[in-house]
Amino acid sequence: MSETSSDAPNRFPAGTFAPAPAPAPLFAMVAAQTRMELTLLLRNGEQLLLTMFIPITLMIGLSLLPIDTGSGDTTAARATTFVPAILAVAIMSTAFTGQAIAVGFDRRYGALKRLGATPIPRWGIIAGKSCAVVIVVVLQSLIIGAIGLALGWRPAIAGLLLGATIIALGTVAFAVLGLLLGGTMKAEIVLALGNLIWFVLLGLSSLVVFDEHVPSAVHWAARCSPSGALTEALIQALDSSVDLFGIGVLAAWTVVGGALAVRWFRFQ
Repeated sequence: MSETSSDAPNRFPAGTFAPAPAPAPLFAMVAAQTRMELTLLLRNGEQLLLTMFIPITLMIGLSLLPIDTGSGDTTAARATTFVPAILAVAIMSTAFTGQAIAVGFDRRYGALKRLGATPIPRWGIIAGKSCAVVIVVVLQSLIIGAIGLALGWRPAIAGLLLGATIIALGTVAFAVLGLLLGGTMKAEIVLALGNLIWFVLLGLSSLVVFDEHVPSAVHWAARCSPSGALTEALIQALDSSVDLFGIGVLAAWTVVGGALAVRWFRFQ
C-alpha cells in the first residue's frame, strides 16, 4: 500500500522555502492596485488635461479675464461664484470621463482580464480604481481651493465641511457612471461618448451657474442632471446651506448607476 501524501515525511526542513508562497493580504493588494491606477492616471497626458489643466485654466480665466460673466465686478466675487462650478467640472473630468476611458481601454487591451487571474478579487480592482480617483479629486480640490483663496474666495469652515461631503457624494456618483460607460461599451465608443457627454454635462452645469439667464423649466431640468445637481449642491454647501434636492438627485444617480454597473459591467 502506497503512502498517502499526508503521511509522507517532510523531506525539507522548516524554513527552506521561506518566505512561504501565499497571496498578499487584501489591504496590500488594494494598496498596490491603487498605486498602479494612480500612476497611470497621472502619467496620461489626456487625463491630466481633463483633470488638472482645463479646470485650473477655467478658474483663472473666468476670474481674471475682463469679460462680463454677470458673476460680480471683482476678482473675489467671481472666484466665489466659480470655485464650486470648477470643482464640479474637475470631479466630472476625473471620476466620469477619465474613469470611463481608462476602464474602456483596460478592457480592450485585456488588462482587466489578466488582473482577474491574480489573487486580487474583482471588488479589489474596482476599489483600487475608486481610491485612485478619490486621491486625484482630493488633489484637485486642494489646488482649486488654493487658487480660489489666492483670488479672494473666503469660505466659512462649515461651508468647507459641507462642501467636502458633497464632493465625496459627487465623486461616487460620477465614478459609478464612469464604470457603467467604460464597462459596457467598446473603447473607441467610450472615448467618443465620454468626451461628448463631458461637454453636455459642462453645459448643464453652466445652466445652473447662470440661472438668471435661463427659463425656470430649463434650470430645473438641468438640476435633475448629475452635473447640475452637483454644481448647485456645491454652491449652496460652500455658502453654508444644504441643498436637499441636489443631494437627493445625486443619491438617485448613484443608486441607479451603481445598480446598472453591477448588472452590466464586463471585465473583457
